[in-house]
Amino acid sequence: MKKLFISSALLAGVLSYAGGFRVSLQGVKQLAMAHTSAHAEDASVAFFNPAGISFIPNKLSIVAGGFGSKSEVEFQNVSTLTSTKTDNPIGTPIYAAVAYKINPTVSAGFSFTTPFGSTIKWPDSWQGNEIVQKMELKSYFFQPMVSVKLAPWVSLGGSFIYVKGKVDWTQSINSLGGQLNLFDDKASGTGYSFGFYMQPDSDWDVSISYRSAIDMKADPGTATFKVNPALYPALGVPASGKDNFSAILPLPEEFMLGLSYKVTPKWMLSADFNYQGWSKYTKLTLDFDHATVGNTADPTVKSIPKNFKNSKVFRLGTQYMLTDKLAGRLGYYWDESPYTDRNWIPETPSFNAHVVTGGIGYKFGKLGVDAAASYTIGDARKVDNTYFNLYGQARAKVFTFGLGLSYNAF
Repeated sequence: MKKLFISSALLAGVLSYAGGFRVSLQGVKQLAMAHTSAHAEDASVAFFNPAGISFIPNKLSIVAGGFGSKSEVEFQNVSTLTSTKTDNPIGTPIYAAVAYKINPTVSAGFSFTTPFGSTIKWPDSWQGNEIVQKMELKSYFFQPMVSVKLAPWVSLGGSFIYVKGKVDWTQSINSLGGQLNLFDDKASGTGYSFGFYMQPDSDWDVSISYRSAIDMKADPGTATFKVNPALYPALGVPASGKDNFSAILPLPEEFMLGLSYKVTPKWMLSADFNYQGWSKYTKLTLDFDHATVGNTADPTVKSIPKNFKNSKVFRLGTQYMLTDKLAGRLGYYWDESPYTDRNWIPETPSFNAHVVTGGIGYKFGKLGVDAAASYTIGDARKVDNTYFNLYGQARAKVFTFGLGLSYNAF
């Protein structure tokens, strides 16, 4: 069976518009502090480092939350000076996690997150409509995990990762006066993560973790050609106007180092460094079962250069206890784009981004409520993509709000 080797762009979000397609929205408390990771106050640490659940103060911890994110990308044609803006719906990433201390040495947990996924919508007749008109992307990460304390100050943890995903991608075929839609909602893949979490003394938290690359394997998807049926024979498309494809969809590996330091009993500083392995995404190759719409020696195969590179993220956050129950939080991070201006693409637009974050948290006994917000400004890009004949300037901005709940008992 022919396969479609396609990038993580198809299962990765365009919500962050920063370092690739990774959406940094897996904990409201973490977002308020620039999404730093070395915090083991509740089960939200589970996604960032499975070893961290060993240092949650309570025997049982449950967290859940969600976000609303409004984004806009603007592209201006360098020749005509015509500007085009996306009309994206509000993105709604969610997360939930639970951690339980089986005994003083062993802890178990489970994390559910949506770290890749969003929807981008350009006007149907815009300049790049043959690249994308609309792309809806969803992914769901399920992570059971276990953590073991090797000593009172250090733990080792690991998790199995199971991923389900969906893509719904529409692009124009101007030469045929129609559209092509690629759809698959059965993509799945597996991976793993592991890490060390340390509290060498009462003032320091240190988190070191790794999340593996994941190959998303899809069942045959559906390519629907919305063109005049009289053109089907020339395109090699069945009379139904539909063709099949299969897929192996790679998601990148990620290394994370996090530090937190209690300057005073009320004031904490946090910093993170993330390294993301995007360089494996060098090209996008579409291989249809029958449709002869390719650009290679095999007319059913279309290959598109992408040329991504590995990228880095630097994060700084702080928390100050305004009272025994009320916490104030602030943060800033810089997220590096994994590709150059020459390789900028509108289906997953990426920018070097500056992100300012903030939020509050309040505890009602065993129950905690956290709120956070962030504002992202992407550095303007001078688009120079010769492959797509796309030249101009691109900008992006994103506003995000999140609300989370936590329950810690025993």
